[in-house]
Amino acid sequence: MSYRIDIMTLFPDSMRAVLGESILGRAETKGILEINCVQIRDFTENRQRQVDDYPYGGGWGCVLMAQPLKSCLENIISTKFNCRSHVIALSPQGKPFTQADAVRLRDNYDHLVLICGHYEGIDERFIEQCVDEEISIGNFVLTGGEIPAMAVADSVCRLLPGVLSDEECFTGESHWEGLLEYPQYTRPEIWENRAVPSELLNGDHAAVTRWRRKKSLERTLDKRPDLFFAFVPRSDGDKELVAEILDERGLAPQPQSFDQRRMEISDIPAIMDIVRDAQARLAECGVPQWQDGYPDEAAFLGDIARSEGWVFLHKDEIVGICTVSMRPEEDYANLLFGGEWLISGENYGVVHRIAVRGDFRHTALAGEMLDFSEELSRGLGRTSLRVDTHAENNTMRGFLKKHGYRRCGTIKLSRSTESDPFRVAFEKLL
Repeated sequence: MSYRIDIMTLFPDSMRAVLGESILGRAETKGILEINCVQIRDFTENRQRQVDDYPYGGGWGCVLMAQPLKSCLENIISTKFNCRSHVIALSPQGKPFTQADAVRLRDNYDHLVLICGHYEGIDERFIEQCVDEEISIGNFVLTGGEIPAMAVADSVCRLLPGVLSDEECFTGESHWEGLLEYPQYTRPEIWENRAVPSELLNGDHAAVTRWRRKKSLERTLDKRPDLFFAFVPRSDGDKELVAEILDERGLAPQPQSFDQRRMEISDIPAIMDIVRDAQARLAECGVPQWQDGYPDEAAFLGDIARSEGWVFLHKDEIVGICTVSMRPEEDYANLLFGGEWLISGENYGVVHRIAVRGDFRHTALAGEMLDFSEELSRGLGRTSLRVDTHAENNTMRGFLKKHGYRRCGTIKLSRSTESDPFRVAFEKLL
């Protein structure tokens, strides 16, 4: 059975013209996949073939109506039997799409329905009733969902067996395992006084493999440091290369001596300096976390009042902060999307608001802070430690995985004012 994608759109001809060409077009000819572009207007119930109307409550623009969308979807689903279907709305409010999502959609389903929004959006009732997942391709807004739908379809379909000539065509590419791809060169050997690296010309395949892997790591460090520091080496060779690169760049963790004590009110100015530095760093990496004024002074004053806030010092200067709470977290009561904690009940500790001063970012401080939080929780009789972070905070996610934390699911911050209140939740047994 071929993999099938149905795209609900107002511009099916334009979509077919793009998706029917080149590699995907040849894959359709070979019967590996089937891509159908379905005109939403064909399922309206009025002569004007109207698909949109003005929003209740007023406002600029129009909204796609639920009826033609649902009728179109029902018609599509009625033609698929005994298959794993998944309905996705392309929306700037959706979860950011990643290479891991492409793999998940390939492995978990054999039929995708991609819904292209338009105008001012889609009637929320249709999304609530009929959509399994909302996906975004970035923190920006387009005039419609056609370009995102094509991006998702292309990224999933190219992973199907037989679409590309060899699996290595995509396993060695950027983002496959959290790294960027190494540089590529072709003839001539010298172009405008720029020569192809000698390592690629000597015929030593082992040397070529090592050079490419190191360049992949270096390129990731240079262009996407968030991905580099989130990368978890699994082989001795990768561990050796990472250590070599960090040493060459002067980024290797240096032994430091840190003390810790509970936060005091007089620490607030130094704490907020660290917070502002962390906010700027997250913004540079495109992570929409801590970008709405949180955490503010009031949050840390609350930590101080509850004796939950800690500062870490080097030579009497505050260089790191974290909050360790033994109180059950309301937002942790229920994990979304079928997630499950490692333990049930409320016998856990929680780490919040962990941050390191910029000039101590590549020391062992963050790890020491986490170790301290675990020891404190263990000493107070807790059986696990929990922490959450934004899905796009790759540095923090990689850091937690390196320290033995397991991803358990997704939570929604009930009191957050951020545009994206969802967080990835981790837990470690103590």
